[in-house]
Amino acid sequence: MISTARLGYARNIMEKPIGKKYPRVTEVTDTERIEMVKEIFATITGKYDFLNHFLSLRRDIVWRSFSVEKMRFFNTYRMLDVATGTADLAVGVARRYSRTRITGLDFVQEMINLGRVKIRMKHLSNRIQMLRGDALYLPFSDGCFDVAAIAFGIRNIPNKVGAIKEMARVVVPGGQVMVLEMTSPRNGSFRKLYDVYLNRILPCLAGAFSSNPEAYHYLGDSIMNFPTPDALATLMEKAGLTQVEKYSLTLGITHLHLGVKPEVPQL
Repeated sequence: MISTARLGYARNIMEKPIGKKYPRVTEVTDTERIEMVKEIFATITGKYDFLNHFLSLRRDIVWRSFSVEKMRFFNTYRMLDVATGTADLAVGVARRYSRTRITGLDFVQEMINLGRVKIRMKHLSNRIQMLRGDALYLPFSDGCFDVAAIAFGIRNIPNKVGAIKEMARVVVPGGQVMVLEMTSPRNGSFRKLYDVYLNRILPCLAGAFSSNPEAYHYLGDSIMNFPTPDALATLMEKAGLTQVEKYSLTLGITHLHLGVKPEVPQL
């Protein structure tokens, strides 16, 4: 049976007035969710970076830095940043590894535009390229990059295995695929507190700055419905990666998963 929320959302998905609640991620189809994500990220670009830092108490900067430190460049010295947003991870890689060339890819044009402005301001236009594209159909040949990473974007992609397989395809044998994502803590008491923060406090704080505070209800919902760290590690292995490691960050509210493309294709 199709829910009332799904029927109402499907009728006019891209004409939703700002301020109207989004349906829960469990109440929409994959196609509807993708369109919902496009709309959300197209309407929060103005304060996107500020709110990311403010609402995470600047821990998002630490999480990205940790991920960058784990990267290994040894062949192409190229890195792909999938769902790059405003290119924070790409900028971090360019600053840390002077020999690298980075491609940032996102399917929201407004994010790409903002990222390009940031890159120009940081004088990194000669090293970071921004493209619009689909994580499930990466416009690159096999083995173009040493590292493919996605930071805080995989939860917005319904076909997670498909996206990870594409990232694995475009890295060289021995290359890394990295997934940095916010998760729901396993500790019961802390999980309850975190749930209150995500679903009550965070949207109220965002409402003071964002023209679309309801987008942050989606944020909380998408995190609470994200696979567990063990389940995500299994998905990465299913996508053909080996040596999958997971790192718990800030009491488990974020995890970095790191897998390696095997030197010899697995049978």
